[in-house]
Amino acid sequence: MRIIAHLDMDAFYAAIEERDHPRLSGRPIVVGADPRGGEGRGVVSTANYPAREYGIHSAMPISQAWRASESARRAGKPPAVFLSVDMPKYREVSARVMALVRQCAPLVEQASIDEAYLDLSDSGSFAQAESRCRTLTRAIQAQERLTASIGLGPNKLIAKMASGMQKPDGLTLVPKDRVETFLDPLPIRAIPGIGPKTEIELRTFGIRVVRDLKRFSLGQLHEQFGKRGDDFYKKIRGEDDSPVTEEGEAKSIGEQETFDRDTLESQALTDRLSEMCGDVIERLTSEGFTAFRAVVLTVRFADFDTVSRSHTLRRPTTDLMTLRVEAMKLLLPFLDKRENPKGKLIRLLGIRLEKLE
Repeated sequence: MRIIAHLDMDAFYAAIEERDHPRLSGRPIVVGADPRGGEGRGVVSTANYPAREYGIHSAMPISQAWRASESARRAGKPPAVFLSVDMPKYREVSARVMALVRQCAPLVEQASIDEAYLDLSDSGSFAQAESRCRTLTRAIQAQERLTASIGLGPNKLIAKMASGMQKPDGLTLVPKDRVETFLDPLPIRAIPGIGPKTEIELRTFGIRVVRDLKRFSLGQLHEQFGKRGDDFYKKIRGEDDSPVTEEGEAKSIGEQETFDRDTLESQALTDRLSEMCGDVIERLTSEGFTAFRAVVLTVRFADFDTVSRSHTLRRPTTDLMTLRVEAMKLLLPFLDKRENPKGKLIRLLGIRLEKLE
């Protein structure tokens, strides 16, 4: 019997800040860019649950989060506390949490700084696996004073979906014989890979929940969505054979910056990109990696259109000059008509290293 758990720390960054600053207990907390009185240009990294009640969520523009907070304040509610991201502290806490996670299971895959998959098949039953998970969450609470939510299922897909069902501090079990009952009433957006545009398209066919989508055959979904349709067909039936692997969290290392002003000034953009290349190389070596093989550049224009371009090197390297050269090759087409025919100003630049060794 295959039993997979997905652990997801609850509002991780914000929860750490609330823990470390008791005066913020119970307050709405937003961790992310400086809102600058509603003029800030970054995004929300994490919002705690009181802040989410105001409609604030991760990846939301920080200016929009500020307006939501101000709206709540005018309604007589406490305004949100906006805090800067402190990644070194969050990584330290994550390392301690993941050490506890690895004591719980023989096979652990750290999926991000605040989530992991655990293969608990050796438990023999979901009841035993549940007991191990509760022991784990109690250990995290006792050591770090933080809560985590866990989903238990027959595969990674179901476990991940289940972990979000009873947040915060929840534990949701979905054995194999309950997968259909679990999935059928969920909104189609709950299926990974179905975003807002696909949801709108599906609604034109009267599809609102997973059960509705199951009326379509594999051939019909493939005809409408191509390979994504094949993927949807499997996911809505809870099928996922992907293994839990010990690859660890760092599948990539990157930096990005939202500029104070949109720009197409080539010197400013190349200078900042060069600095970011230095930052990611420093992080690469400090986190114990010996090389990278792929470089990914992300450009977000003033109209929020976001484009990524990548290049894979013939040989792995940690050479800063090589990275800068490759990053500039990816950037330059965005400064002329090759990638930017309308001459749109650039709002954000990001550089990411992948295929790490």
